[in-house]
Amino acid sequence: MEKLIYVDNSATTKINSQVLVKMMPYLTDYYANASTTYNLGKKSKEAIEESRRIIAHILKVNAKEIYFTTSGTQADNLAILGFSRANKNKGKHIITSSIEHKAILNSCKQLEKEGFEVTYLPVDSCGKIDADTLKKEIRKDTILISIMYVNNEIGTIQDISKISKIAKENNIVFHTDAVQAAPHIPLSVDNVDMLSISGHKFGAPKGVGVLFVKEGTIIDNISFGGGQENGLLPGTENVANIVGIGHAYSLINKDIIKIQIKEKALYDHLLSRLKQIKEFRLNGSENDSINSIINFSIDNVDMTKLKLYLEMNGIYLSAGSACNSGSSDKSHVLKAIGSKNNGLRISINYLNTMYEMDYIFEKIKNCVKLFQ
Repeated sequence: MEKLIYVDNSATTKINSQVLVKMMPYLTDYYANASTTYNLGKKSKEAIEESRRIIAHILKVNAKEIYFTTSGTQADNLAILGFSRANKNKGKHIITSSIEHKAILNSCKQLEKEGFEVTYLPVDSCGKIDADTLKKEIRKDTILISIMYVNNEIGTIQDISKISKIAKENNIVFHTDAVQAAPHIPLSVDNVDMLSISGHKFGAPKGVGVLFVKEGTIIDNISFGGGQENGLLPGTENVANIVGIGHAYSLINKDIIKIQIKEKALYDHLLSRLKQIKEFRLNGSENDSINSIINFSIDNVDMTKLKLYLEMNGIYLSAGSACNSGSSDKSHVLKAIGSKNNGLRISINYLNTMYEMDYIFEKIKNCVKLFQ
């Protein structure tokens, strides 16, 4: 494989070698179905429950409140659709933001077809929602508020503590999509009723996620089959992947301070250099953002051509969410914050280096000179 610089970690991350080692026995030796009653199957079941305990301990919740999904998308779908349909007798109004992941937005669109009403909160130029606007939009029939922890395209961090308190004060269930937050900041579930994460964002394999559902929160399944995951997520469990997400999250959590320090140093260094380009525009917030995402535009430069140029030089980044990669339309997130141009997203993690940041800057600077 050619030498490459990978800065698309918000799309997916490289699987951690320690995680892969931990998973292998459940692909080769302990391969039995976890729903069986003989000893080989019990080994698989024990591994699932150990991973559940690990994640519950990190989030400081009960293990029975942790459900394993096939992805962050499935976790979001289950939270939005499963809760809303189970509680429609209490009301049919939902509040979310205009910059949510498509897993949330498209779930809400489906519910609108089923007779629900959805309020999509606007955001400011940094991608933040306004708490007072949220309060004004709450109605007697509002049953659910879903606001993402960290935006996957521009990195903006929402004030989840304040938002969740507003929900609690109004007796409304609160869900947050924490997929982009989990690899970079310690998560708090205070006043949070449901929370989604995805393993492949922090060194676990693709195909496994988690939904935290606070005890007492009524939620229905959205798919049908056996009784796995307390009936909410029927289907034979992917034991190896579940082991992988538990171990990967424990490794990230153990080193979270070191990770934050490393990522901030990389982020600050690259951003300071990019600002030397007169036409550079940061999409989002420099201060209310995780130190891993730089979404930017450069005036008078075709960002699609810039992306191709960088790829030719071994630099891999994206134009936003990987889920929208097949679309030529401007990102709904950039539209919502009022950006006039398309953007590119550099998403770094602790595996990147200062050398790579300098190389990226030099190639972007050279490209700007070529295209202008």
